[in-house]
Amino acid sequence: MTTQAAQCPYHGNSETRSDDAASVPGSSDQARTTASQDAADYAVADWVDVAELASDPYPTYARLRAESPVAWVPQLNKFLVTNYAGCHTVEQDQETFSANVSSATMTRAIGAQPMLRKDDPEHSVDRAPVNPVLRPKSLKEVWGPVFERNAETYLENVAELGPEEADLNRDYAAPVASQNLIDLLGLKDVSVEQVRRWSHDFIAGMGNVLDDQSIWDRCDASTAGADALLKELIPYYRQNPDASMVSAFANSGLPTSNVAANVKLTISGGMNEPQHVVTNMVWALSSHHEQRAQVLADPSLWASVFDEAVRWQSPIGMYPRQTTRETVLEGVRIPAGAGIGVVVASANHDAAHFGASAADFDIHRPKRPHLAFGSGVHLCAGHWAAKTSIGQIAVPMAYKRFPGLRVDERRNESWDGWVFRGLTSLPVTWN
Repeated sequence: MTTQAAQCPYHGNSETRSDDAASVPGSSDQARTTASQDAADYAVADWVDVAELASDPYPTYARLRAESPVAWVPQLNKFLVTNYAGCHTVEQDQETFSANVSSATMTRAIGAQPMLRKDDPEHSVDRAPVNPVLRPKSLKEVWGPVFERNAETYLENVAELGPEEADLNRDYAAPVASQNLIDLLGLKDVSVEQVRRWSHDFIAGMGNVLDDQSIWDRCDASTAGADALLKELIPYYRQNPDASMVSAFANSGLPTSNVAANVKLTISGGMNEPQHVVTNMVWALSSHHEQRAQVLADPSLWASVFDEAVRWQSPIGMYPRQTTRETVLEGVRIPAGAGIGVVVASANHDAAHFGASAADFDIHRPKRPHLAFGSGVHLCAGHWAAKTSIGQIAVPMAYKRFPGLRVDERRNESWDGWVFRGLTSLPVTWN
């Protein structure tokens, strides 16, 4: 069972907690007084096994939601928030739960502070230049044909490999996501494999909660490579603007350091999430034959498949926040300066929000908001790009090209991760 707060480094009397809160900007006597009323001691989930999280985090999430939806996890040096209500509260209150996290792995991985590690107004200033590029109208009219061309190119590669050899992640999801990102960003003279490597290295660093130096070495090398490219591209796009994201950033008036940080952020999430959604959708439909038949008979259901797949197996599983003052979250008193892990993958399986079938894949599920793309001011800027490029184009085109597309059960699939989670190998076959 989850134990009480004796092991939590923040645990102590109210006087100690008040001193901690007073040292953090944004704290107040009123906040500390309110936080001290009717709040439980910190639960300590010292049983959490990080290796099990990487293998399959959902049993751990279910136990945390049942025993202690807000719990201190010593192995991670964070409070994990695992229910929907708690995660949603954190997302809606950036004054208490700041994205500007000290020692954040994301900032370390890409060498600078991107927009996701900033609160408003700084966050909005960094994000504003690319909002027009990522709106549905622009994505459909400007980028839709590009996404279709890229899907056709890599479907040809899959066809050449054939139903005995094809791996959907290696041969389709990863290169399509990479090429879409290269085009949307406006990167030049880089290969699909190069951008894929950068993205994987950045993602590994952002999930490097155990501080593995070999991972940091990979991140540093990829950061240097991306920075060298941007050193050439930023002045180029100031002279030759176009519809790409780097062009929008370069002509925004933002400092070069901000532009570079946000482009590297986009390289990480902009490939990782779409790549894993491709394989997640096919994996889900392969084990739900009736729903697959319904979708193939009614293409209007693809939007529901996309939405349910990102809820059911969220590519981004957890991201950090830090308290600016002492507060109470879901009846648990949390001190100022505490690290918070917002476990949206767990929140998206919360039966209190999604009903008793929350752990099931169901494209006919009653519509309820989920947190796969975040919420509030930090709602993922690229969520429409993912819906367009993957939900409307890449996956429907794959099923149209390969009737009977499904997981090849004769070969092994593999999953990895919990901070970021997805299929690293998905052998597929077709009729």
